[in-house]
Amino acid sequence: MRSSIVVAAFAAFISSVTAADAVKGAAEGFAKGVTGGGNAAPVYPTTTAQLISYLKDASPRVIVLTKTFDFTGTEGKVTESGCAPWGTGSACQVAINKDNWCGNYQPKAPKVSKITYDKAGVLGMTVGSNKSLIGQGAKGVIKGKGVRIVGGAKNIIIQNVRFTDINPAYVWGGDAITVDGADLLWIDHVTTDLIARQHIVLGNTASNRVTISNCEINGATGWSATCDGHHYWGMYFTGSSDLVTLKGNYIHHTSGRSPKVAGNTLLHAVNNYFYANSQHAFEADSGAKIVAEGNVFQNVKLAQQASLAGKMYNSASATTNAQCKAYLGHNCVPNAYGTSGALTGTDTSILASFKGKNVAAAGTAESAKNVVNTAGYGKI
Repeated sequence: MRSSIVVAAFAAFISSVTAADAVKGAAEGFAKGVTGGGNAAPVYPTTTAQLISYLKDASPRVIVLTKTFDFTGTEGKVTESGCAPWGTGSACQVAINKDNWCGNYQPKAPKVSKITYDKAGVLGMTVGSNKSLIGQGAKGVIKGKGVRIVGGAKNIIIQNVRFTDINPAYVWGGDAITVDGADLLWIDHVTTDLIARQHIVLGNTASNRVTISNCEINGATGWSATCDGHHYWGMYFTGSSDLVTLKGNYIHHTSGRSPKVAGNTLLHAVNNYFYANSQHAFEADSGAKIVAEGNVFQNVKLAQQASLAGKMYNSASATTNAQCKAYLGHNCVPNAYGTSGALTGTDTSILASFKGKNVAAAGTAESAKNVVNTAGYGKI
């Protein structure tokens, strides 16, 4: 009898741990249906080497972070020359001369004879297919290194994790999350701060179906390309026919690329809270298509860069908002502004691009103001 009670108690304990250390909720929008590691038994890395191994192997994994994984110093330091394209003040980022970037693109910029940065930050950890990377409570922190989802990797969830302190003083010192050739990716309740370059970048190769939800993109920094404490290199969505849902995120203290949309990406930006942007939020190159609805722009100098080359529909007209229902499944929702510039795109031709696709629901801009309390790691 005693033996059976012990066995039953142990089974209940294992069940509770598994239930607690599992993905919460489900992806909305374009990445709907992503399962990540699915029902694989959770694994709990204890070293940086073990974390790298779990992320890149061929097995479905639910990888649970229970502490800070600090990569600074794990691959040594690099000292080399660079340049200062944005100024030599203490608040300005300096550029690493990656692939002779200074010579090719900034030949007139002041040269910097010695830059010392952490090598681990430059290239993120490779993530294989069918992975869930999740943080336990507010413990899941990765310091000094990001992740790379490339080479056809698919069905990946990153949830409740903070990426921080990736060579923040130096452009080309590394990105937090890099995607370049992937499909079915859900980034949820993630915090990124003190990043060298892009917080999230979807590269030139197709990233296909991506949902970024409930994340905090924190651009507050001591070093920036605009030399004003606001990070310029926020989010860059390029690629080939990418479908990106950006919902319920808190994007603050940036000065550009919040996001930049390029290639022929279709972006649904819904119920995000943009705050304290010293320059501009949206950029859009030719070929980009953006529907922005139910967002809040507070203390944002320019909601969009002047003279966007891409196409945008900004939900400003009740008449045209009703046209959304045939394509998005709901009437588009107006955006809201407080001491901010406004979006101006009114191109309804891009609405048809949403027909038949998984589209996230839209709440009011008023409801989006609560994003500041719900977005980021440790808030799930």
